[in-house]
Amino acid sequence: MSGKNVTELVQADAAGIARAAQILESGGLVAVPTETVYGLAARADSAEAVARIYTAKGRPDFNPLIVHVLDENQAKRYAEWLSGADFAAMLHWPGPLTLVLPKRDDAVLAEAVTAGLPTVALRAPSHPVMRALLKAVDFPLAAPSANRSGFISPTTAQHVLASLDGRIDLVLDAGPTTAGVESTILAIDRDGNWRELRPGPINSDTLHRRHFDRGLPAAQEGATSEVRIEAPGQIASHYAPGKPVRLDAAHAEPDEFWIGFGDVGGDCTLSLGGDVREAATRLYACLHQAALAPQPRIAVAPVPQHDVGRAINDRLRRAATPAD
Repeated sequence: MSGKNVTELVQADAAGIARAAQILESGGLVAVPTETVYGLAARADSAEAVARIYTAKGRPDFNPLIVHVLDENQAKRYAEWLSGADFAAMLHWPGPLTLVLPKRDDAVLAEAVTAGLPTVALRAPSHPVMRALLKAVDFPLAAPSANRSGFISPTTAQHVLASLDGRIDLVLDAGPTTAGVESTILAIDRDGNWRELRPGPINSDTLHRRHFDRGLPAAQEGATSEVRIEAPGQIASHYAPGKPVRLDAAHAEPDEFWIGFGDVGGDCTLSLGGDVREAATRLYACLHQAALAPQPRIAVAPVPQHDVGRAINDRLRRAATPAD
């Protein structure tokens, strides 16, 4: 807990951003919109502030956090800036791409941010509110998704409050997010190897082809539940709506809330036109609606495994995986 019983909800205007910066400076917790989902921000250089993130979310301490920075220059204070990172950031920063790089020995970051790993996850977001907040403070922000750990990610301020009201200090409300699913996470090592740790809005394979003139090695594509946790979003059971989820459903049973796509109708539709980008934007809203619906189970129509559809299916598989 950050010491408050009621969470403030304020508009993400100049006054709201100034209030958020003040809270963060003092070690508090602020939910802030990014282009992907709402993040739960705290100063990444404070062990006490970072500990509050883990407590508020109920997040396991082996799961590292993403450090949000304003730009490449700030990122270089915390990571060894390898040539592949330079190329990726040139194309996709600011934006929904997180780079996992070797952490600098002199990086001024709370140890819990990296969960004891020798690497650090860095992202320069493009959302104007998050960027304004980063400009208003002189420290980086650790910011996982602003929800209880393992549950559905938030794409609106109301989603944040449904999960964390009374557990954090403030929510900056800027309306729904646009990308809808969390950032692509790409690890780059000193030997020049690239691995996609989490699919997202940026296609890692396309990026790799632009840099190396070949795709990502098949054995290194994606993350599985058997690998050690190196970045957020790799836990097998995640994004859970609290009900059993059945995937690739061409029809719904009477006791199922049906999430549709394209020609497959439903109680909530990801995209009537079969657009995976629109589906990504609506994914968590539909899962939140399904979680609140009277039906005890959820069925989800098939979503194509291309473009950001890979990320959608990754999130749905984890939502459908029972917690241990």
